[in-house]
Amino acid sequence: MTQSVSHTPWLVFTDLDGTLLDHDSYTWQPAAAWLARLAEAGVAVIPTTSKSREELLALRDELGLATTPFIAENGAVIGLPARWQHARLDRDPAAPHGLIVKTPSLDIGFIRRRLEVLRERLGVRFRGMGELSLDTLCALTSLTPDKARQAQAREGSEPLLWDDDEAALARFRHALESDGLRLTRGGRFWHVMGAVDKGQAVRWLIERYTALRGVRPASVGLGDGPNDVSLLEAVDHPILVHGKHEAVVHIAAGMTLYRTRQPGPEGWAEGIAGWWQTYMDATPGDKTSQEGTSR
Repeated sequence: MTQSVSHTPWLVFTDLDGTLLDHDSYTWQPAAAWLARLAEAGVAVIPTTSKSREELLALRDELGLATTPFIAENGAVIGLPARWQHARLDRDPAAPHGLIVKTPSLDIGFIRRRLEVLRERLGVRFRGMGELSLDTLCALTSLTPDKARQAQAREGSEPLLWDDDEAALARFRHALESDGLRLTRGGRFWHVMGAVDKGQAVRWLIERYTALRGVRPASVGLGDGPNDVSLLEAVDHPILVHGKHEAVVHIAAGMTLYRTRQPGPEGWAEGIAGWWQTYMDATPGDKTSQEGTSR
């Protein structure tokens, strides 16, 4: 695992809110220098987030990540740009933004209908993101109205504000599991989705890269919250960014995990710098491109 960039291709999977983006201000500029360095080295940085596809389409341009895949809604949506599409299986000239989108989760309409049934049947109290007014959502998240509308455009998961106690939450989780649904906690919201998570999507993209390039990449993962655990457990070099939230992050025993001292984009840069020094400085200046090409 200490080979140079030309011998070992790497993929960087990163959470956004609270990790690459500041939890409160959503700024990412403290990580800008490392994003540029990774782009120069041909290392794909892949957003792996609870955000919706609509939120990501604009944000990935801002971050300089328009040519890399993305994982949205905690693994419920996977976006493949042209260079990550299989020539025979994926290509669609009419696809918007040149993307092919995979949706391995259950449909949002089904999820919302089941949530209504469970709320009535169990007598529990929660509010789905789709039920919140724009004013409420903006106040909770500090998003602008336009970005709040993008956040509500869900495809395979529903964020929730939990308004009940822990006992009710346990009953709710059990009922969801009986319906084939999962509940995971993010920095601000709980998220309900089908039998998917970030880790499954990470492994799927690693397999896609391997199929396209004929070589298995090594992987870095960065996250700060409980919904990032499956991401961190799916990569070769996991980095837990110090979180500003109070949620406890339980990592599998025996994992070698780098924990940053700084939160948000400062912590992201700290974690990437440590990984780079360990794995990538063997042959500085060797900039072999590593992105996938179809065949």
